[in-house]
Amino acid sequence: MKLERKDFVHLRAPLGWALAMLALAVGIGLYSHRELRQATQARQTAEQARQQIEQRLRQVRTEEEDIKSRTQAFLTLQQAGITGDERRLEWTEQLRALQQELRIPGMSYEFGAQSALDKTDGAPSAWFASPMQLKLRLLHEEDLLRFLGRLQREARAMIVIRACRVAPGVSNALPGEAVALLTAECDLQWITLRQAKGKGG
Repeated sequence: MKLERKDFVHLRAPLGWALAMLALAVGIGLYSHRELRQATQARQTAEQARQQIEQRLRQVRTEEEDIKSRTQAFLTLQQAGITGDERRLEWTEQLRALQQELRIPGMSYEFGAQSALDKTDGAPSAWFASPMQLKLRLLHEEDLLRFLGRLQREARAMIVIRACRVAPGVSNALPGEAVALLTAECDLQWITLRQAKGKGG
């Protein structure tokens, strides 16, 4: 069948409508695709935000637990008398009391300068060590073990024994004193925990 010019005239309107509908369909498809892409991006953004919020909440809970744990540990140390400033007077009184209770024939000691065991910048608290050289005159080697054991249990500080040297004693006792059979020289550290200035008093 051959189409003539007059046939094209009659087909012009339907073809125009068809092209218009095709253009409308293409436009709707493009719009729907763009909306779908934007909705997908919005969902992804919301999911990322939700994950970040959950991660932050977990981090906050972890930090809270860490703070509670540190606080409890500090309170435990505080009750044991391990926190606070250096207490040399109290420590020396305790040394003298132990010497008398355990009947140690002779004792001398010397404290060194206290120093921080770690960096204190920005830290809520820090460990400090007070070195001490302890010299004892002993009747028996067990006396040294008892003395150091009592000191570690009862001192208001953590006692770290760095080294101990035991040697035969020299008979230079004063009148009325027991003759020491052994001498001991020990290097100790009195460890305390001190809060930073302005934090917790």
